[in-house]
Amino acid sequence: MSYESTAEPIKIGYLMDFLLSDDYPRERREDLTIPFDIVFADAVEQGLIDRPVEIVYREVEGLPKGSVKKVIDAYAELVDEGCLAVFGPQIGDNAVAIRDDIVDRFKVPALSVTGSDDALSEWFFAFPMGSHHDEPIFWADLLTKGGHSDVGVLVEQSLVGEAYLKNFRKACQRKSIRIVAEASIAQTARDVTEAVRTLYDAKAQAIVHCGFGFGIVLVNPALAELEWDPPRFAGTAWQNAWINPVMWNAFMGWTGVDQYDETNKVGQQFLDRFREHSGRRPEWCVPVVNCDVARTLLRALTDAHPLSPRGVKEALERVKMLPAASGAPGTRVSFGNWTRRAWMGAGYLVARRLDADGVNSHLVDRFGEE
Repeated sequence: MSYESTAEPIKIGYLMDFLLSDDYPRERREDLTIPFDIVFADAVEQGLIDRPVEIVYREVEGLPKGSVKKVIDAYAELVDEGCLAVFGPQIGDNAVAIRDDIVDRFKVPALSVTGSDDALSEWFFAFPMGSHHDEPIFWADLLTKGGHSDVGVLVEQSLVGEAYLKNFRKACQRKSIRIVAEASIAQTARDVTEAVRTLYDAKAQAIVHCGFGFGIVLVNPALAELEWDPPRFAGTAWQNAWINPVMWNAFMGWTGVDQYDETNKVGQQFLDRFREHSGRRPEWCVPVVNCDVARTLLRALTDAHPLSPRGVKEALERVKMLPAASGAPGTRVSFGNWTRRAWMGAGYLVARRLDADGVNSHLVDRFGEE
């Protein structure tokens, strides 16, 4: 092949800010990156882009179990390797903490699934797999639909936990729901017996969990000791159920916020393509969410002039009304000069429950449907 016919690959960083455990299923790990492989390889084959796209993957232990420094250092490494954009960090605590470094130091656009509006900036775009503001509103909707007027709250001691609680209090006021007890729990799996008993003694009709999710591990055993099985609701922390059987068991019986809707034809068509590529058809949120991120990046890469971090950032602002694979049917992806949240429409989130088979989940409700 001639000199004139070749080009170096475009580099995109993928920053996972928590370490996947040794028992994290191999297929689940592949679900993180295969959507990018499919979208970018298809784009080259179809002539939508004239060079390959290389994903540079980094995995570090940020908050809640590790440190922000590891996340900042990993982002710096991806910038030094020439990445034009970085998918990550993903956890709210880390995203907020790295915000100023991205704006003042790196100036390479970040795309993240964080639910924190405080992370957003000129250089920080969100595909919020939930939202510290939206999820509390949806919890209040679910509680109202279920006829639960008195609720107890378990709050992880973190930025994420406190943000959820602050907004849940407002949502409850608007729906005339009474918070009868609030109990703090750790960010990691610790004994929560006293916290759960506090809610039980307050005669809560239902439980809401505020946090990243690891603090929930011992809640179900504490409920079993009390012989208490109230309706219980979690945010997108519920999606941690796919990490390993421990987390699956922890979220059994909970209604959680998710982004996989089997009636979304865009998502189902992508999963058909996923099966062609890998022989599997993973029916959960990450493949369709990462499909949306990859297609958005592709749209920006084909429209970036020049092909530089700033060029990509400005091209992201021109992505409009891209049909989404995740969320309920009709969800779209749009950015703008002052718009940094990708998915449009209340249906970008849905409510689901886990099935006892340890593999599947089922749809409970769609937000925005009154």
